Amino acid sequence: MKTADIEPFFATLKAANPQPNTELEYTNTFELLAAVLLSAQATDVGVNKATRRLFPVANTPRKMLALGLEQVTEYIRTIGLFRTKAKNLLETCRLLVEQHGGQVPRTREALEALPGVGRKTANVVLNVAFGEPTVAVDTHIFRVSNRTGLAPGKTPLAVELKLLARVPPLYLPDAHHWLILHGRYVCQARRPLCEACQVRPWCDYGRTLDRRLATKGAPC
Repeated sequence: MKTADIEPFFATLKAANPQPNTELEYTNTFELLAAVLLSAQATDVGVNKATRRLFPVANTPRKMLALGLEQVTEYIRTIGLFRTKAKNLLETCRLLVEQHGGQVPRTREALEALPGVGRKTANVVLNVAFGEPTVAVDTHIFRVSNRTGLAPGKTPLAVELKLLARVPPLYLPDAHHWLILHGRYVCQARRPLCEACQVRPWCDYGRTLDRRLATKGAPC
């Protein structure tokens, strides 16, 4: 994707969805952290189904610790890797209480020191909860960034760094949401819905398709 194409690409995504947000359900910063921690290798729909039961009874680190491992495990049993996630969640809660006064820290270093919290989870919390211009590169954003030519890279970190360098500051705070939603519902893995894609004119993959179609339709 040419540099000149990036602004209209994001302007189009913004026009279609001016105030994007995560599809994970939460009411406070701790719930957001917990939901993102639980979402690894799971769908937002599946996580929301579990947390709709869990959060009403444990929406702070102290309340979660009071539930104990057995009860937390039972609440999230429908989520993949639930046993490991339950242990990580409770250990994270313990550290939040002991080291951060029960509050979610606002720095990447402190977030990544929590069990089950990697760079992607930290980026989501920094972006969604604290408004930091970060991008959490999941499978959707990795695919969209490479397929469109916006920020090609062989690793999530390489894609993240390229996105931070290429996305205009005006769009960077919400870029994470626009890209993940675009990958989830339009630029899908098995078959991208190019015929319904509003940003196709600026996408490398879309332009390649257009050239192929034009070649096939050209007179002999």
